[in-house]
Amino acid sequence: MCGILAIIGKGKDEALVKQLSKRMSHRGPDESDLHVTEKGHILSHERLSIIDLHTGKQPIQGSKNAWMVHNGEIYNHQKLRETVLKHHTFRTTSDSEVIVHLYEEYGYDFCNLLDGMFSFVVIDGDDYIAGRDPLGIKPLYYGLDERGRIYFSSEMKSIADQCQTFSTFPPGHYYTPQTGFVKYYRPQWEDAAKAVEAVDYAAIRESLTQAVEKRLMSDVPVGVLLSGGLDSSLTSSIASRLMKERGQLLRSFSIGLDAMAPDAVAARKVAEFLCTEHHEIHFTIEQGIEILDKLIWHLETYDVTSVRASTPMYFLSKAITDMGVKVVLSGEGADEVFGGYLYFRNAPSAAAFQKETIERVQKLFTADLLRADKSTMAHGLEARVPFLDKQFLELAIRINPEDKQPKTYDGVEKYILRKAFDTPEQPYLPDEVLWRQKEQFSDGVGYSWIDTLIEYCSARVTDEELETAEQRFPYNTPVTKEAYFYRSVFHKHFPQVSAAQTVRKWIPKWQENTDPSGRANAAHVHADTAIAQVKAEA
Repeated sequence: MCGILAIIGKGKDEALVKQLSKRMSHRGPDESDLHVTEKGHILSHERLSIIDLHTGKQPIQGSKNAWMVHNGEIYNHQKLRETVLKHHTFRTTSDSEVIVHLYEEYGYDFCNLLDGMFSFVVIDGDDYIAGRDPLGIKPLYYGLDERGRIYFSSEMKSIADQCQTFSTFPPGHYYTPQTGFVKYYRPQWEDAAKAVEAVDYAAIRESLTQAVEKRLMSDVPVGVLLSGGLDSSLTSSIASRLMKERGQLLRSFSIGLDAMAPDAVAARKVAEFLCTEHHEIHFTIEQGIEILDKLIWHLETYDVTSVRASTPMYFLSKAITDMGVKVVLSGEGADEVFGGYLYFRNAPSAAAFQKETIERVQKLFTADLLRADKSTMAHGLEARVPFLDKQFLELAIRINPEDKQPKTYDGVEKYILRKAFDTPEQPYLPDEVLWRQKEQFSDGVGYSWIDTLIEYCSARVTDEELETAEQRFPYNTPVTKEAYFYRSVFHKHFPQVSAAQTVRKWIPKWQENTDPSGRANAAHVHADTAIAQVKAEA
C-alpha cells in the first residue's frame, strides 16, 4: 500500500531524501510526508490510501517518542487494538499504527503477533527495528553508505546510488542494532519431516475462505485478478460468495493478447459462472516490447520468467487503477504450496516433491511475489495473496506429499486443492475450469507473446556477446540471448554489483528443457485442448 524509506544516521540532506523517496512515488500516489527525528534520523513515506483514508498519513508517532513507517496491511489490527493494545491511545484508525504500539508494549519481540503483509521501520531515539513479513510479500532492501548510515527502502532504486553495499532484507526476520538479524518466523511446515498430516478437504475450504475474507478488509473498492486458472478462479469464487453476503458485486479483471487467448477464454467462463462485473483487457506484442525498459526499472530484476509475466500484469494493473480500484486479490502461491507447476510431475520421489514445495515457497520473494508486488504497485495497485496466509500454509504444506501426488490420478496437478473445492451440491467453479491444466500466466495471455519476445531479444544480442557474457556479467551469467537482453537493460539502470546479487533466477527442475515457460514441459497440452476434457473422478 505504500513506499517507505528510512535513513538511520545524521547529516543526510532532507531535500535529497525527498527526491530519493519520490523515485517510488508510484507506490503511493495519494500523499507523501517526511519526518526528521530529534536525533537526526529520517523516515519518509509515499502513501496509497486503503485503510483510514483521512487520518492515516505516515510517518505515525506512537504514544511517546517512537515513529514508524509501514508498507502493507495488518489484517488483525482491530483484534490487536481490542486485546493486547486495549490500554493504548491511538492517533488514527489505520492498521499500520498498531506496529509502533506493539513496539512500545513488547520491545523487539512482536512480529509474530502481526497477521498480514508488511515491511516497516520504527525509530525510537537512536534505537530502531526494521521487519519484513514471513514470506516477503512486501519488498524491503537495506544498505550502508560511506558514512555508516543505514538505509531501508521498499525499492532498490531509492538507495542503489546512495549505498556502498545493499541487499534484500530477508523475509521472516527483523533487524535491530542490538540483535542484528533475527529470524522470528519458524513455522513447522519448513521441516519436511513433519509433512505427515492426512487430507482434510473441509478444513482446506474453511481455511482458504477465512484467508480470503480477511483480505477483503478495505476502505476502498476491492477486485480480483482472474486469469481463468485454478488459483485465481478459486480466489474469485470465494470472494464472490463473501461479497454477495454483504450485498456487493465483485469486479474481476483479466488480460490477453486477444479474446481467444487461453486465459481470456477461461476467465470469461468463470466470470459468467460467478456473475462478476468482468473486465477483459488486451495488449499487443508491440506494446509489450515497447515498455520493457521501463518495466525492468520497475521490477528491479532480470529474471526471465518475471519479465515475461510482469508485462501483461503491468498493463492490466494500469487498466484496473484507471477504473478506480486500488486493491485486488491474486492467486499467487498456490503452485508452490501444492506443487502445481508441470515440472513437479517429474519429481523422483514424494520426499523430493515435498522438499521442492518448501523451497519454492521460501523463495517466492525472489520471483512471483516480487513480480506481483512491483508490476501492480507500478500503478499504485495493491495485490493480496490468500494462498500465503500463515494459518493456511500450516495446514496445506504439512499434508503428506503422497496424497499430493496420488498415483491413481497421475497428471492432475494440485489434485488436493481441486478435490477440496469439487462440491457438486454448491459448485465453486465449472468442472472444465476446476480441472483445467496448469497454464503459466506468461503463456496463458497468448503463446505468441513469449515466442515473439524471444525472437525480439535474440535479434538484439549477437552471438559474440552471448559467447563472452561471462566477461561482462560474471555473476549470474545469462545463458540465452533473451536473458542477456534483460540483464543489459537491468545493468543500465542498476550497474552496482550489489544490485545484480539481489536477483535469483527461477529454473524448473527435473526436465530437459530448462526454459521457465510451462510449455517447455512435455506434459503441456496445446491451447485447443487446454481445458480438461475429462474430469478426474473421486
